[in-house]
Amino acid sequence: MTTTGIRLHAPAPGWSIAADVVVVGSGVAGLTAALRCEAAGLRTVVVTKARLDDGSTRWAQGGIAAALGEGDTPEQHLDDTLVAGAGVCDEEAVRLLVTEGPDAVRRLIETGARFDASSEGELELTREGGHHRRRIAHAGGDATGAEISRALVDAVRARGMRTVENALVLDLLTDAEGRTAGVTLHVMGEGQHDGVGAVHAPAVVLATGGMGQVFSATTNPSVSTGDGVALALRAGAEVSDLEFVQFHPTVLFLGPDAEGQQPLVSEAVRGEGAHLIDAGGVRFMAGQHELAELAPRDIVAKGITRRMQEQDAEHMYLDARHFGAEMWEHRFPTILAACRAHGIDPVTSPIPVAPAAHYASGGVRTDSHGRTTVPGLYACGEVACTGVHGANRLASNSLLEGLVYAERIAADIAANGLHARVPQPVPHPETPEHPLQTPEARFTIQRIMTAGAGVLRSAGSLTKAADQLQRLHTDAREALAENGKTAEAGVDTWEATNLLCVARVLVAAALLREETRGCHWREDRPERDDSGWRRHIVVTLNPDRTLAVHTTDTTDFPPTTFPPQAPQEQ
Repeated sequence: MTTTGIRLHAPAPGWSIAADVVVVGSGVAGLTAALRCEAAGLRTVVVTKARLDDGSTRWAQGGIAAALGEGDTPEQHLDDTLVAGAGVCDEEAVRLLVTEGPDAVRRLIETGARFDASSEGELELTREGGHHRRRIAHAGGDATGAEISRALVDAVRARGMRTVENALVLDLLTDAEGRTAGVTLHVMGEGQHDGVGAVHAPAVVLATGGMGQVFSATTNPSVSTGDGVALALRAGAEVSDLEFVQFHPTVLFLGPDAEGQQPLVSEAVRGEGAHLIDAGGVRFMAGQHELAELAPRDIVAKGITRRMQEQDAEHMYLDARHFGAEMWEHRFPTILAACRAHGIDPVTSPIPVAPAAHYASGGVRTDSHGRTTVPGLYACGEVACTGVHGANRLASNSLLEGLVYAERIAADIAANGLHARVPQPVPHPETPEHPLQTPEARFTIQRIMTAGAGVLRSAGSLTKAADQLQRLHTDAREALAENGKTAEAGVDTWEATNLLCVARVLVAAALLREETRGCHWREDRPERDDSGWRRHIVVTLNPDRTLAVHTTDTTDFPPTTFPPQAPQEQ
């Protein structure tokens, strides 16, 4: 294991906490991992960037997919997932997901999550894009994520688990052998801790969510700035498949200049029978795919984008007027309220929609136990790349992946006795290790990425984006080298620096993959090339801050270099 030696420019930790496990993130993946670790008798600390219930899980509308309905099977769920993943899913990872998924959902219900049920007490299941059966369990109509978050947060608080809220994770701490020794973090605002500190632990679970804020328009909350991926890269971990960013087809269109988090119009609306139409009322997805509006998300996003190009339009429409007021109010109250808040009544008018950045199918590469290539560092949820999603995530598989792989991580930590090792982190560097971007760079990065690496990509657009991102990177490095100056350390500059890091990796991978596959759409390479590209792209960060990029030989991930370490005698 070789570490990069790169850390963000930040003050030395002024306080510390000791634990067996630190979980970074409080969505479905993070809190599930924390609860399972705590149940195994491990001293567990949860660190989260905002409040416990403020992550991406809370915004999930549609539901959680699992073979829970009559006549459905894990094998059918596997088939739908593999088709959506466009040939680059790790089949064994998917098999674990769909096989262990139903019981994981039942355990979530036992934890306290209340899903919508019929009068007979049976789960109400719906369909979404890419699913051939009704297998999406939902809560509160279209508030599934909020209900799951509520149940898990309540469970964490009921057990008195130690949590550190409003804390931005900075870097991984490692010992002299390169093994995990905890994290540094910055706590924002008042509380038991303030400023930069550390949690010392031999096992770290990254569950930091996505990186949607790398684009101008996204469904992700403002905290989704790729912090976990950037931390892992600086720690020497491998990142894979970052070019596969899913753009949700139906996001409420708020105007061409709208930036930041945009309201999602769940795929479940189409699952219940809504139609995509253009300004003339034509259903343009009919005939493009056997599932029409319920085709996998990449196909629907491309269909909308093509129609927008053909008609020189800024958006298309989602028509669900035939639902009527009662169905809208009962089944989709959250979406109904969001639309009306922006002056649109879906009961009487079609909803203007356009694709926006939604989900990162790639991330920190892990094995089937959530282990990364850094000993003691685990990852689950959107920050991870388990191989489940391939080139395009199947709708509502994300919450399930968070559940299943979080449970596997907790079991692995407990079984391998990592907590018996007392971490001895190497000293904090005295000089700045990594130049920081200015707060304004965030918006520059977002505009570069939207223009060059959005739904439509080409060698020309990606090369231009790579050059512009490199200039930001080089300017900051040169300023540090010439006069020792860098942007002032703080949340805005750390986030901007993380965004630049993940943007560079995404563009490098997208430029290398010279084909169209899943949600990676190259205008100049419109065909899928299985002979050359049915494989993964893996990226690491070199000590000189350049990127090392290579491809795997097959769709199967090679083993991580994480042999469980036997506890050392102290």
